[in-house]
Amino acid sequence: MKFSAAFISLLFVIPLLVADVDAAAARGRGRGRKNNGAAKKATGVGAAAAAANSTAVNNSAANSTAVNNAASNSTAAAGNNNAGGEQASLTLDPKVIATGFEQNGQQVPTAGQVASLTSSNNFINFCLTVPNLPITNGQQIKTGSCNPAPMGIIAATTNMPSAKFTSPTNGQNLQPNTAFTISMAVNHLDTGNFVNAESNYYSAPQQVNGAGDIIGHTHFTVTSVGSFTSTTPEDPNTFAFFKGVNGAAVNGVVSEPVTAGLPAGVYRVCSINTDANHAPCLVAVAQHGTLDDCVYFSVGGAGSGGNPFGGAANSTAAAANSTAAAGNSTAAAPPAAASAPAKAAPPAAGNGKAAPAPAPPAKGKAAPPPAPAPPAKGKVGKRSVDGQSRLGRDY
Repeated sequence: MKFSAAFISLLFVIPLLVADVDAAAARGRGRGRKNNGAAKKATGVGAAAAAANSTAVNNSAANSTAVNNAASNSTAAAGNNNAGGEQASLTLDPKVIATGFEQNGQQVPTAGQVASLTSSNNFINFCLTVPNLPITNGQQIKTGSCNPAPMGIIAATTNMPSAKFTSPTNGQNLQPNTAFTISMAVNHLDTGNFVNAESNYYSAPQQVNGAGDIIGHTHFTVTSVGSFTSTTPEDPNTFAFFKGVNGAAVNGVVSEPVTAGLPAGVYRVCSINTDANHAPCLVAVAQHGTLDDCVYFSVGGAGSGGNPFGGAANSTAAAANSTAAAGNSTAAAPPAAASAPAKAAPPAAGNGKAAPAPAPPAKGKAAPPPAPAPPAKGKVGKRSVDGQSRLGRDY
């Protein structure tokens, strides 16, 4: 009976326990569904965030690409200007800093030597030290300016320019106010290259061609110097003729006409060899012969009395057009002198007489003829000498 009562009680308890278990399971399933929903929501939020981040990254990458493309375009544009991307930068690249510029040169001083300016940044801001001067900026500023352009490529000693005038020549005499041509032979200068002097004067570094010769041109300048022996420095602002020679050399010679000629006087013609931007040629060493040439000549016979190159004789030989007549008369003088000794005609006339007598009379009669001969010589010499001295006095 006891057992039966216990068993019967257990039968009532078990259903209650099962019900609790089912309820708990149901609650667990409910919580699971909630958790799954939360997880799904969390997953959706995470995916959206990840997608947003991914989009932001992609946008950043796109922006970066756009910046890179812009930089590439800028580099390409700079490259098209024969400068390269580096030339578009406003920052000095450490690779081109000249550390030697930091020394003033007085480490081993020479008597009288002055200290150099120094710089650790290639003098890139040097013009700021002279605020009273404008930047050259490609212009010819007569009151002075400061040029920030670097010097550029320095020509090797094997490529230093040299020049020699072929016309006029030293001591040559030309006709006044008559057209003539200046010509000059030139080596190691790639002539015929010049930029706009009004907007690009000194505005770029010196360049050389594939052979190492300076790319540039020359100029002819003619100045009145007063006399062949003058020692007075001339004013560079005053000149009788100036011309930039824009044409390239032909067979190594550059030429330029002086169409109006020059008035009577003594002149010096010089070259000014420059790079394409009109700056004087820069070469590798300080000790070298001149890169230019000068010659002295006269016009209208001026200064012939003091011509150290041979006077009237030289000018006659050099300027056939202007002194042809004088040359002919001068050339005629020697034959006249030669004909005097050849005056064997009087002896021949004496020969017509008796053999013994002719000799004495011929000598006696020969005395008068010699007298005219010297006067003839004297006249020729007098014309030549007087002509020179008159020109000398006139000048």
